[in-house]
Amino acid sequence: PGQILQGILPFLNIYYLERIEETAVKKGLSTQPIWHKLWNDVMKIRPPKSENIKNWRKKFLETFFSNVLHGVLDVSSDPRLSDRRFSPLLHSSRHVTQLTICNMLQGVAELTAERNQRVLENLAGSLRTLKFRHLLTSDLSIRQSLSLLLHHLIHHGAVSQVSMCSWPVPDKVLLVLILSMSAGFWHPGKTLMHQGSPCSLCREESDAQGLLTQENGALLGSNQLCCGSTKQSETSQWGDSESRSKKVQTASAIAPQEAGPDSQASIELSRSSSGTVKTPMLCGLRSHPLQNLACQDVSCKVPPEYYNIKGESSPSLPKRSSVGPAFQKPYRRFKTAVGRKRRCPRRNRRARADPEDLYDFVFAVAREEEETAESLYESNAQERESIDGWAPSPADTPSCEDVGCTEGGSVGIFPLKAACRFRSVSTLELFSIPLTADTCWALGNLLSSWVSLEKLVLSYNGLGANIFCILSGLRALSHRRDCSLHVVRVSDVFSHIPSVELVWSILTAFPRLHTLSVSFDLKNQLEGNRREGHWSSEAEIPESRLEQLEIRFPREPLQTCLLLPVLKASRSLQQLSLDSATISCPLEFGLLLQALKECNPGLKRLSFHDVNLADYQKEVLLLLQDPVLQEITFSFCRLFESCTTEFLSDIIQIVKRNSTLKSLKLPGNRLGNHRLVALADIFSEDSSSSICQLDVSSNCIKPDGLLEFAKKLESHILQRGGQIKFTHLRLFQNWLDQDAATAQEALRRLRAVCSVVSNTWDSSQAFADYISVM
Repeated sequence: PGQILQGILPFLNIYYLERIEETAVKKGLSTQPIWHKLWNDVMKIRPPKSENIKNWRKKFLETFFSNVLHGVLDVSSDPRLSDRRFSPLLHSSRHVTQLTICNMLQGVAELTAERNQRVLENLAGSLRTLKFRHLLTSDLSIRQSLSLLLHHLIHHGAVSQVSMCSWPVPDKVLLVLILSMSAGFWHPGKTLMHQGSPCSLCREESDAQGLLTQENGALLGSNQLCCGSTKQSETSQWGDSESRSKKVQTASAIAPQEAGPDSQASIELSRSSSGTVKTPMLCGLRSHPLQNLACQDVSCKVPPEYYNIKGESSPSLPKRSSVGPAFQKPYRRFKTAVGRKRRCPRRNRRARADPEDLYDFVFAVAREEEETAESLYESNAQERESIDGWAPSPADTPSCEDVGCTEGGSVGIFPLKAACRFRSVSTLELFSIPLTADTCWALGNLLSSWVSLEKLVLSYNGLGANIFCILSGLRALSHRRDCSLHVVRVSDVFSHIPSVELVWSILTAFPRLHTLSVSFDLKNQLEGNRREGHWSSEAEIPESRLEQLEIRFPREPLQTCLLLPVLKASRSLQQLSLDSATISCPLEFGLLLQALKECNPGLKRLSFHDVNLADYQKEVLLLLQDPVLQEITFSFCRLFESCTTEFLSDIIQIVKRNSTLKSLKLPGNRLGNHRLVALADIFSEDSSSSICQLDVSSNCIKPDGLLEFAKKLESHILQRGGQIKFTHLRLFQNWLDQDAATAQEALRRLRAVCSVVSNTWDSSQAFADYISVM
């Protein structure tokens, strides 16, 4: 009975409490209070945004798993946490959707141990986000375990997001290992203890494919994906001898039209190495020390000796077929590779490369092959220029898998050409991780074929001039028909080029983006000495699909002459945010507003932050009259610094007549008490305003002024018979602590009308801090 069950629940340990959840729900009982109490008793910390936690059961078990894995929680410390019949990791792993790996990769070896195979299977089905924080250099065995863990969670699992942050001195080998595994590449021969056999999941996938072949009577043997690195595994990967013999062709017989439709993958990186780039943003990079790290085209017409000494070309990798739904498990999915791929023949090297050299083991090709392929590519490029300018044809475009042909190397540093291709993640985030020229080129090569990537975030990575390596990869990726990238966010301390120029370059490289954010804190002092020629105003931006554009200027001019073409090319723009820009004259601001009106008819949200608009009152009024904008933000724009009474009255009258505007945000504009009270007239009886949200944070508002505003708002609501659309009011960082009683009375009245968001803020301390900074 429900009453008895309700009395039993508080006495159950977490294992029986979790198992009885379904029964409790059927009887109308909630276990959330019990899990919340368990959190307070065991974790003894308040989780961030605890007010938004709806499922304390999941929150507790997910944190419990991480704490047990990392050894920071002793299950024997509380009888509610231990039970000899249950495994803590196995029992809680089903609820883990986000896992963080820190420092020396604690817990990685534990998860890949044979005894925790079921735990790893559970994680492969439930885990969606994998985070790395504060990583340190680890030994070879830990890297092997990490490689296996990533293979299971990403390649055979459901992880869709990989985030790395706070890594001041990143280990190149470890960083590239994580990046390449996230991109779907894996070299099992460098990781598996028994190199002749694939991992268990790959073996089951292969067995399922074989069963499907028998049932359907189809010859799928050549399409099976195998992870082995010995000759036997290679035989199963490339198919039987009859299938291979049909695919073996001499290099002279390889015609451009035989290339797959998705073979346009790293052309920009290859073009930068051959010096044939005509794109303005890449000019001047020919002398880059890593210019020869590009992918070389193995699909072009090349002499037989390029492939091997005997003059035989290597067979091409057939398209791998995916397992049928009847044989797939939800945590064992992997994304098969598409397109033609060619095996890299083993050639005798005159000198073995250093196993720790990123150049040799990630994306470099042998010196003699570089020279041959580069000369051949240049000749092909000249032929193409005579036909269609510099635009690449599908057959001339190399793929990222063709990067590197070297042998050996440590875990994670392997030639992508010899690696297997699996499922890859859709979101990659790198926060506060310095990226050198080497790692930028590695990332650029990976990006060129990362078709599943939907969101890329690069934040405070010290890119500098290496940003163009990333742009090269993005341009190559944009040529792929099946690419999914639609969000790019780049932020850093110093800007290598002006913000709008970088926006121009990114949109030129990838016009298919939906969201683009470029943000810089400071202007590079050496910008005046930077290499010229990587960008030119003569370049034209193709019509883009951009819907959201955010630019934070490092205290530099608005550059309207460059911003206007961006706006004209982005006719689908719905949201525009300009931060910390300097407007030189009213004419410049007027041209911007005119462009927004004529070229961006769908613009719904417009934001200005830290832009001095004190002298542009006419333009501000024009924006408030816009019949399309639904949200306008003037944040710390000094609107009322030296304004007249008429200006405030004009704002109120215009907003009252605008039935489209739903959100008006005015934080940090020195409203004060009397102007706040005047804003209440927006909701008067004769108003047709549709304002739902009003933000007056950081406006020197005192409790008495807030109380008067609340009383005036109540009066207007009574006059309108209680009909009002106003729902949200934001009051952060105002001087409400000067009279607590009056402030509480004002907040009580306002909360009866709308939702009020405020905070406890010590205004005197903030003022003292401000004076100390001055």
